Amino acid sequence: MTDNINMSKLDLQALLPFVNNPGQYLGNEINHVRKDIDKVGLHMALAFPDLYEIGMSHFGMQILYSLLNDQNDIWAERVFAPGVDMETLLRRKEVPLASLESKTPLAQFDVIGFSLLYELNYTNVLNMLELAGIPLRSADRDEDMPLIVAGGPCAFNPEPVAPFFDAMVIGDGEESLLGMAQTWLELQKGGRADKTALLDQWRTIDGVYVPAFFKSMVTADGSTTLLPKRADYTSIRRAVVPDLENATFPTCPVVPYGRPVHDRLRLEVARGCTRGCRFCQAGMIYRPVRERSPQKIMDLTQAALDHTGYEDISLLSLSTGDYHCIEGLLTRLMQRYGSERRAVSLPSLRVGTLTPELMTLIRQVRKTGFTLAPEAGSQRLRDVINKNILEKDLFQTVYDVFQNGWKLVKLYFMIGLPTETAADRLAIVELIQRLRKKELLPPKIRPNYNVSVATFIPKAHTPFQWHGQMDLATSKAAIDEFKQRLRLPGVRFKWQQPEVSLLEGVFARGGREMADLLETAWALGCRFDGWSDQFNFDKWQEAFTKQGVDADKEVTRTRDFDEPLPWDHIDSGVTKDFLKDEYDRAVAGKRTEDCRGGDCQGCGLCDFDRVVPTVFSETAIFKEALQKVGEDHPEDYRILAITFSKTGPARFLGHLEMVNLFIRALRRAQVPLRYSQGFHPKPKVAFSDPLPVGMESEAEMMRVEVHRKMTPETVVSLLQTRLPDGLDIIKGSQISSKKAAFQNNRQVVSYRIQSSTPLDSTYIDEFYKQPERVVERKSAKGRVQQLDLKKAVVAMTLEHSDALLIELNRTAGPGVRPTDILKHLFGLSPKEIIRCRVKKLAEPTNQNV
Repeated sequence: MTDNINMSKLDLQALLPFVNNPGQYLGNEINHVRKDIDKVGLHMALAFPDLYEIGMSHFGMQILYSLLNDQNDIWAERVFAPGVDMETLLRRKEVPLASLESKTPLAQFDVIGFSLLYELNYTNVLNMLELAGIPLRSADRDEDMPLIVAGGPCAFNPEPVAPFFDAMVIGDGEESLLGMAQTWLELQKGGRADKTALLDQWRTIDGVYVPAFFKSMVTADGSTTLLPKRADYTSIRRAVVPDLENATFPTCPVVPYGRPVHDRLRLEVARGCTRGCRFCQAGMIYRPVRERSPQKIMDLTQAALDHTGYEDISLLSLSTGDYHCIEGLLTRLMQRYGSERRAVSLPSLRVGTLTPELMTLIRQVRKTGFTLAPEAGSQRLRDVINKNILEKDLFQTVYDVFQNGWKLVKLYFMIGLPTETAADRLAIVELIQRLRKKELLPPKIRPNYNVSVATFIPKAHTPFQWHGQMDLATSKAAIDEFKQRLRLPGVRFKWQQPEVSLLEGVFARGGREMADLLETAWALGCRFDGWSDQFNFDKWQEAFTKQGVDADKEVTRTRDFDEPLPWDHIDSGVTKDFLKDEYDRAVAGKRTEDCRGGDCQGCGLCDFDRVVPTVFSETAIFKEALQKVGEDHPEDYRILAITFSKTGPARFLGHLEMVNLFIRALRRAQVPLRYSQGFHPKPKVAFSDPLPVGMESEAEMMRVEVHRKMTPETVVSLLQTRLPDGLDIIKGSQISSKKAAFQNNRQVVSYRIQSSTPLDSTYIDEFYKQPERVVERKSAKGRVQQLDLKKAVVAMTLEHSDALLIELNRTAGPGVRPTDILKHLFGLSPKEIIRCRVKKLAEPTNQNV
């Protein structure tokens, strides 16, 4: 047989049996958007240069997807970096990288927009362009190629990747990207616009940087500087959305398959932070603080839950505990959603803002995790970095966490901070040792800590942007010392590879010359550099050598205040004078107070007209008493058995993915479910034996306990319209007990197999003549099982040379699978078996069974 697959129509489903987690490539998730391509003027791809599970956790991408698709004449689709296994197949089959929703090759889009969140994703950007057949550099792309744009925090030092992009958005992207899209549409009315003319229009939009309009020059000392080519375009002012209250919010976000990093409803309660931590780029580039009102958040929560069915709610901001109405908001959320067993988490909390009252609210449904970031072990160093927390506050917070029933606290620290000494690093160890002392903890508590340490990386537009980074050798030695000193009971030590931090530092403050290094490393095979199992420092060292880059020297060098910086043309809104003053205050050990509720720091960002801090006061309506979540009473519920089919694209969903789909569909349908009790309440839903990924079924079984007022007919009707393609409800009925749902499972199960290669009927004839047919199968754990195919096979018929009907006895010893028959009876190879399409039938094909 041939190994080729007909990919003329980009039928990526032909590749899905060969990759891990195939559901991530389907593109038919709940709330995905499809439009008629002939009825839109702009076709845009939103590209995320990392795996689906990471990209679908990025809230910014959901905002832009919703914003653009709300426009009738724009269709925005998604594309993520393919996994290594999928990339291998795409290259071998010569299939270009395509979008999720329509499977359109990326080279056929009008605009492709990349999200740049992390410097170690840069090689993935190049890899995605190359997989799409798009020249890497903007200068090498002709008028028929898509325009390649980017945004995100990394765009605040755009130069290391500037040659690869036609334009970059600096700051809040909502208004800027929509303005770019509208400009495109206007210019296309008279035919396809000239690329230069379009870029010349784009540069007039707030926050839009066009790299081609700046020329890179090498100075006498070997560094690079930029010269503007247009006298009226010398700097790019960051775009700011001044009013978060009325800003775009995705109330119908795409609900991902699988288990993304953040599998919950994310609510942006505030944007910006003015705590003034001197190491924190986000705290500088996302100023000022702009809060959403509590009532607005409640309205958005209800709308989003109605469209998603999420069971967890996460309140997002750079420092959620600083949200002015946090206690009242949490009270109202738990009052409204506690009875539905929806949990609320606050992923970003500062020491001192996590009060016992907040803990009491959070644990009403289930205890979500807590991560605290002291950043430094000594108070002296915390003052240097303006981390305005005291050690007593840290100890009190940890005490309260354990007192309220939590078993684990995560702590995050950095090494290599400005003015740091060996004593400051030792202070981290001493702090952990004190946190373990019984006399400082609640009675009968055995504390557990996850302690994470990473090397500090100076970032552009921060007070420490001039300071050098810790060299690689010192960083490695410090990590090794922590490994020894933190071998303590109840302490788990984690660290970021110093080599990864070195690489991040190279691109965090590098200039346009680093584009050559990046392209060289990519050509050597570097990609997924942020993943420990893929990161290959040897290849990067080879790239350093080829490009003559001394990485250690690049990152450790302290820069003069008057030295041109590669990002000087990017205006974050925070003045250089303010950053210099903060650097001086850091060296002197002076702290700067938060301007959220106090005096203005004079950073230069606010004009106190359009751009001004926005906070909301606590109101009486959010001071209601919290009602405790009660227990379910069995007599109020009935047990239903639901029969459904799993066919077509749904066959690529794993069992847990399918379970989540059904539970969230029930939630979206507002079907009142019965829940378990205890630490983590779960809906009382159960399924029959899991199907292998790739297998179809005409009739699977599901058991669900619902409120007595819900009839089987009502539940079936509500579910049917809320499931993705391939999952279809057949019938529902009330049953007398939990066991009744699955007790009628047939002893004999029938399968129809569409084979990838012709099957020889003589094998069947020979099989029937044999008294037994014992074969061996190795389990996932390496254990060898003996299988007698004769005992398991009830009937076997070859309908056509490539269509086989099999009936298997489920109770005949270790479960024999259709794939066992294909392998041991017909001799098909693993690849041939994977290509077969197996369907579990609703009824036995042999009517005598």
